Amino acid sequence: MSFCFNFDVPETTADSDSLDGNELLNRKKDTFAPQHTDEEKEDAIKQAEPVKLAKEHIPPSDPLLSFLDAVAETVTIGTLPPLHFLNETVFEKTAPEREDEEKILSRTAEQRSDLICGVYEGGLKVWECTYDLLELIEKDGETFGGKSVLDLGCGAGLLGILALKRGAKEVHFQDYNSTVIDQLTLSNVVLNCQEDDEVDSDNDEEGKGKGGGKVKATQEASDGSPPQKKKAAELSQQPLLDKCRFFSGDWSTFLALVSKEDPAPKYDIILTSETIYNTAYYTVLHETLQELLAPDGLAYLATKSHYFGVGGGLHLFETFVEERGVFSMTHRWDAEEGLQRHVVVLHFKNTKSA
Repeated sequence: MSFCFNFDVPETTADSDSLDGNELLNRKKDTFAPQHTDEEKEDAIKQAEPVKLAKEHIPPSDPLLSFLDAVAETVTIGTLPPLHFLNETVFEKTAPEREDEEKILSRTAEQRSDLICGVYEGGLKVWECTYDLLELIEKDGETFGGKSVLDLGCGAGLLGILALKRGAKEVHFQDYNSTVIDQLTLSNVVLNCQEDDEVDSDNDEEGKGKGGGKVKATQEASDGSPPQKKKAAELSQQPLLDKCRFFSGDWSTFLALVSKEDPAPKYDIILTSETIYNTAYYTVLHETLQELLAPDGLAYLATKSHYFGVGGGLHLFETFVEERGVFSMTHRWDAEEGLQRHVVVLHFKNTKSA
């Protein structure tokens, strides 16, 4: 099986009209990690899907329409507020009824894959490291009060939703796939914009650990609607939703899009989970963090030591960051057993330690 890199490059229609073919190829090559040869880079560029243009998504006028056959789950960790999200399996079963210009719902079902490089980057699944970062946030007591937060590679959006519910001034959500933003992230934010006391108290709880560990409960109303239900007009007027913005697209085009704003956003906290599995992403990820993180900001990264079959991992990313010399990286949590997982924090070298 041939290996397909998913590279992130500046949008050719927006910023590269004046470049000739050689200049554009060189720019694309620069997005790869140093260990890749020129031949590998050129082969990957030929095989890769077109770069996804970034765009901003506006919440629908009738948010309840997104809860087609919804099955909501709830995760609670320690003292954190409950976080509600739609079950990923529902998207596979209801794919024919859902809007999906990218065709990722049908393609993931056909290929039975959680990742199709350059096509679908795993956003419908809540990955393990997201829970690790939630637990660290609970342990550290971060409240996000008055802070500007970016959930980068957000998927279901649990990290950004937590920041929203704990007092963030604004939260921006970004994912590679527009289908993920429209069908999942937006729905989850709407689901969590309701009062916690509206959650159905009769839900069964599973997996509750000692001392308030993770609790995941599956909920389903008899009519196929989510258990927490308000009129669409009321949902659209939720003050929490007004604090949110939603973006899809490749990181390079997302960065170009928001950088055009005056002033360009700077985030006090950037949260990202399971986003360094492919070394081809490292240049544009580093650039995105460097350009969008506030001078005294912190970027939280939850990750595995190694991603089999894709090639990325924490050691390679640490080496990449060290070579760039822009950020310091601090290990905040390391798994003691099983598959090695970590949470690290990046901050600019000229600022205080995380």
